[in-house]
This record gives sequence, C-alpha cells and structure tokens, in this order.
Amino acid sequence: MRRLNQSDRGFQAELEQLLAWEGVSNEQVNQTVREILGEIRSRGDTALVEYTNRFDRLSVENMAALTLSPQQLQRALDGLTEDQRRALEHAAERIRLYHKHQKMESWNYTEADGTLLGQQVTPLDRVGLYVPGGKAAYPSSVLMNALPAKVAGVEELIMVVPTPDGVVNELVLAAAAISGVDRVYTVGGAQAVAALAYGTETVPQVDKIVGPGNIYVATAKGMVFGSVGIDMIAGPSEILVVCDGKTDSEWIAMDLFSQAEHDEDAQSILISPDGDFLDQVEQSIEKLLDGMERADIIRTALADRGALIQVEDMERALELTNYIAPEHLELSVEDPEALLPSIRHAGAIFMGRYTAEALGDYCAGPNHVLPTSRTARFSSPLGVYDFQKRSSLIMCSAEGAAELGKTASILARGEGLTAHARSAEYRIQR
Repeated sequence: MRRLNQSDRGFQAELEQLLAWEGVSNEQVNQTVREILGEIRSRGDTALVEYTNRFDRLSVENMAALTLSPQQLQRALDGLTEDQRRALEHAAERIRLYHKHQKMESWNYTEADGTLLGQQVTPLDRVGLYVPGGKAAYPSSVLMNALPAKVAGVEELIMVVPTPDGVVNELVLAAAAISGVDRVYTVGGAQAVAALAYGTETVPQVDKIVGPGNIYVATAKGMVFGSVGIDMIAGPSEILVVCDGKTDSEWIAMDLFSQAEHDEDAQSILISPDGDFLDQVEQSIEKLLDGMERADIIRTALADRGALIQVEDMERALELTNYIAPEHLELSVEDPEALLPSIRHAGAIFMGRYTAEALGDYCAGPNHVLPTSRTARFSSPLGVYDFQKRSSLIMCSAEGAAELGKTASILARGEGLTAHARSAEYRIQR
C-alpha cells in the first residue's frame, strides 16, 4: 500500500493519478450494447430469451420460464433461517423509517391579488430495479433501491435479476418480498436494461432504472438515458478514513478492507497527521490480510488504488477530503461533529470511532447507493426524491394576469417573440 505525504513535492500529481479511474466502455463494449439494445427494441421477448440463454447459459423457451411469481418470492422469505429473516426485516424497517423523512410534499401559496403559485409532488408510475445475480448477489441493494421507491409512492416496481446457470439467490428474492417488489424477471445484462427501457411483450416499460451492474449494464444505462431516467453510473467502491491516530489500528485496517474486498478496482485511503499511527495501520494490514477470505482481491485493490497519506494537521486533512469527495467518509476522531461543518463533499459521513462504514451498507438506515469517482462534488445519495417528480403550479387571478402580462409582454417583445407577447396582452384588463 503506497505511502504519500502531502508536504512532498509532486504530491498533487500522485494524488490525481491515484484517484483516476478509467472504467469507461471501450468501443467493442459500446458496439455490443448498441446491438443488444436494437435487437430487444425490434424483437422484444424473442431476443430477450435468446440473449438470456446465451449469456446466462440457460435453455428456456419463453419468458414464462423467466418470470417469478409473488408466491415464489414469499416462499424464499419463508425459507430463510430465523436469524436471516430477522436481520432482513430489521434492516428494511430502519431503511424505510429513515427514508420517510425524505418524502417531499406538495405546497402552494396565494399572493395578495389571488394568484396561486406552488409545486405539486407526484411519484413515478413505474420503476425498474436492476439487481446483480449469481454469486455477486446483494439483498441489501434490493432493500436500498426498492424501499425508497415504495416510500415515494411508486405504483409498480419491476425487478430484473440474472440467474447464470440457473442459480437463484434466495436472499435476494426474500428481500424483494420484504420490499414489496411487484414483478420479477430472471434476466440481466444490457438486454434486461433494454427490456426495461423500451418494454417487450412481457416486460413493461418503466420510467426510471436504478441499481448497479457490470460494464455492459452501466453502458446500457447510459445509452437508454433520455428514453428513461437512470439513477447514476457508479464507479468502484471507495472509502476514505480520516483519523487522529487514537483509534485501534486493527479497526481502521478492517475498515479499509471492507471496501477493498468488493473488487480489485475499489479504493481505500487513510489520512492522518500521525505518521506513527500510519505505521501501525500498515502493520495491522500485514497482520490481518492473510486471514481474509478475499485476501487476493483486497491485496490487489490496496496495492493498485490504496494509500496511507500523512498530512500536517486535521485542517489539511479536511481540505484533502473535500478534494477527494469520497463515496464513504469515516471521521474516526474524538469529536466528529466539530469537523462536520468543514465537510462539503462526501456521499455518506460516518462519525466517530464506533461507526463502521459497514453499518451503512446494511442496516443503519441511510442509503448505500452513493456517488463515486469524485461526483459527490455535485450529486447525492439515492433517496425518495429520486422517485418523485415536481410540477410547478401557476394559477393567475384576473388582476394577477393583468399585472404579470405587462412584464411578460415587455420581455417577450424584447426577445422578438410576438405571439408570446400577444398571448399575455390578451389577458391584460383594459
């Protein structure tokens, strides 16, 4: 794991190189995805079944074999161990409760002349949820994507989840049952994104697609944006820990592991003004790494994209934090609330020595779908607001129309838009 010092010459260039992530699609991926989108759009279910058989190594004849009933979801839930079911239900309840606080409501006000202005908030009609399948299955992602949509009032939630070699993850199906998912199709990849975006004979067209996926899924989401909405195109998982040097070094090492184990492109960074503490964490990493089940993945991620960074003081640490704009930020310090006003860019902020980022991944309550690759500078976690739309309300009284019409007329004629001007002028009382 590389060591950097903010005071060193060339530090900024090294940091930028560390943060750079080239995960964009190449032309071959783009071409493949464009072909799949076109085939699904023109041939619907037939193409969807063909691609599913090819990529997921199945041999089904129609979409009926790729459709799960509500009864199957409920059986998956009923088949869990008591501990698994209790954990899923506990996480779901906390996520639901947190997101209820985000729900926007309609509002309006009436001006003195009787003109009404306001905003009407309505949920999306139908949302598509993409869930990775096979071994890379995340029931927590089902909860995090589905529950905010349901809290927002989305009428219908369509889930797609691939089942390579026919492997079905019962926890994922159970999470769908708990979350109130309405329909589930066992399809994945770019073909599933296309089906959600354009609709087929079986899969209904949705208004927005959310959920993580591989490079083909991410590329497809980017290409269908405009026909439907999307949540984001996320990069590899990230964690940035800012520590004053007084937290147990093994705790910090394991926190860094918790994101590095996702995949080889994940990024784990520790910033501290205490050089001796960085040494201790490095020793803890060496001590603990071999005992991890995903040691090879963690080792690669830490070597390629990880860093231990020494800074002059905590003020410099916070400046660097805002530049990095991490997906997950741990403030492992004595008084994290005192630092909070200085944090401008972070997807989620975990405050204090006892708040492991892993709690946020599963059951703390806030959403774990977060902006990556420095996009926290301008974007936010997934939430209820992503499943609601806002319509402006304008209702003019006769008096209000007359007064506003004068202003509109002058501005419209200044732009050379005569019809605009005359439309407003007709309503000016003579």
